[in-house]
Amino acid sequence: MGLSVLILGLAIFLANHLFVTRRDARAAAIARLGKPVYFSLFGIISLIALALIVWGYATYRAHEWIDIWQPPAFMRHITVLLMLFAVILATATFIPSHIQSRAKYPMLAAVKTWALAHLLSNGDLGSILVFVSFLAWAVIARISAKRRTDAVLPVAPAGWINDLIVVAVGIVVYLALGFAFHPAVIGVPVFGRA
Repeated sequence: MGLSVLILGLAIFLANHLFVTRRDARAAAIARLGKPVYFSLFGIISLIALALIVWGYATYRAHEWIDIWQPPAFMRHITVLLMLFAVILATATFIPSHIQSRAKYPMLAAVKTWALAHLLSNGDLGSILVFVSFLAWAVIARISAKRRTDAVLPVAPAGWINDLIVVAVGIVVYLALGFAFHPAVIGVPVFGRA
């Protein structure tokens, strides 16, 4: 049951987010529904999909675990290091900086890094489905974004203060995720394991 719910959630999430890459269809939907309704529907569908993914994955982990391969133990260390970069990139999405302008689409870069990092250290079927799906979506979304003519790319501000802020906030969020969120919510400690 959990794996089926997980797959349903991933299918809904991907369909919703891949629709955005079809710019003509998206523009037509916005024209027909209006921006507030379109964005509200997009958000509601995304939340439902994420809830299904989380619930399905939790149920799968508790009752249906299926190992595909056993990643070497050292891969966990690579995952932990890559996650630092993923969190800094995600932080750069919200703060104008040279990091943001160099990445162009820092949230997509963060999702790709997060998914790849977790694929390196998770060899079970549910994890592979989740992380391959998000990695594929982020790659497709980045290719689509590169081809868009309506995209407004970020411009780096003068000076480097914002970059220092991005890195500092990113490190704080990274530590909070590693020490508090991941062990409590995911059930897997990040730091302090061999």
